[in-house]
Amino acid sequence: MSDTFSILFYVRNYRVDKKGTTMIYLRITVDGHRAELSLQRKVQIKQWNPISGRVKGTNPRVKELNRFLDDVQARLLKIQGEYVKKGKYYTADLLKNDFLGRDNNHRTLLKLYQEHNDEISELVGREFSVGGYQRHVRTRRHLKSFIKKEYKIEDLPLRDVDLQFIKRFEHYLKVSNIGGRNTVTKYLVNFKKIIRIAYAYDWINKDPFYHWKATWEPVEREALTERELDTLMKEKFDIDRLNHVKDIFLFCCFTGLAYSDVKKLSDEHIVKNLQGQRIIKTQRAKTNTRSTVPLLEPAEKILQKYQDYKLTNPRGLLLPVISNQKLNAYLKEIATVCKITKKLTFHLARHTFATTVTLANGVPIESVSRMLGHSSLKTTQIYAKVVDQKLLEDMKVVRNKYESTLQKKAPTKKGEQLRLGFE
Repeated sequence: MSDTFSILFYVRNYRVDKKGTTMIYLRITVDGHRAELSLQRKVQIKQWNPISGRVKGTNPRVKELNRFLDDVQARLLKIQGEYVKKGKYYTADLLKNDFLGRDNNHRTLLKLYQEHNDEISELVGREFSVGGYQRHVRTRRHLKSFIKKEYKIEDLPLRDVDLQFIKRFEHYLKVSNIGGRNTVTKYLVNFKKIIRIAYAYDWINKDPFYHWKATWEPVEREALTERELDTLMKEKFDIDRLNHVKDIFLFCCFTGLAYSDVKKLSDEHIVKNLQGQRIIKTQRAKTNTRSTVPLLEPAEKILQKYQDYKLTNPRGLLLPVISNQKLNAYLKEIATVCKITKKLTFHLARHTFATTVTLANGVPIESVSRMLGHSSLKTTQIYAKVVDQKLLEDMKVVRNKYESTLQKKAPTKKGEQLRLGFE
């Protein structure tokens, strides 16, 4: 709801014709923003009273003109009163358009966002992932809370979204403790998509995100070390649910599958290559790209362990994957028992496959990218954190080379200094 509202009738002294008459104008002001229009009525400049906003005199024409101005004011007060009564947001332009009888069925932000979300919900599993859809649902929910808190209304006209609105929404997300810098940026990028749709369809005149730039903080991708992975593999739990979660987590450590992909894994995703080796071929739910991963022995053993599960579930799934939320909760218990200090989340298995299992063992990054199902090599480079042990092993070649060089150039005279040209 708006805070201030006023109506003003005025004339422009510099626009007087030869007969001494000038046009009467109407100005509507809401929260400091104006909308103006000509009333298509003229008055003698000497008869206009700028204080009362009416015509001076008592003759019939003057009385008729003042009644007209009273009617205009009454109509506008009634229009504004309807907005207040319904608790609807209004602007000076909206009141002006209502007064002129123009169509005020303008598109609003949350309505457009809901239309977008309804469309992609029908494409989940084909063109969009469940996670991608849910991120847009959350973004709209945060926008709705922000608009209600800041504007005391249920929705906002698209044309009222400007850079100031974006900055205020960004600040709102930061102080709401919904996540770190990158989480806030992701929500704004989602919001930006909706505004770009509105701009493309000419529902708004300019892109308010034009001067906004996404800022990201570099993220250190943690992964289990070889020792931590070995500890986890050897650990046996008395509680079945922890053993199940550990097995599924380890399976993804040796296949690189994300949660959404391992959850739907079935026999149709397991094929043999020309050498008879079993490999996993899936269409990634997140990016809709192909992922091809040879089955390593630890992963094969886990599949064999759950052969009976495949026969008992109606969908023929290979592994008993529970919800991601419960997986992460149980992984915390597992980390405590195994004395792993890292924050053990299910997605950490994917990082472990990319680094400890593949890159640290000399698998080329291009091959890792294909196994992870990345559409761009740049994405894989985020995971390409080579462990310290691998770096030390790689440097042995360089160390041996220079050690042999030093031995060849060792001084023959006692006390002679070896010069390598660095002085």
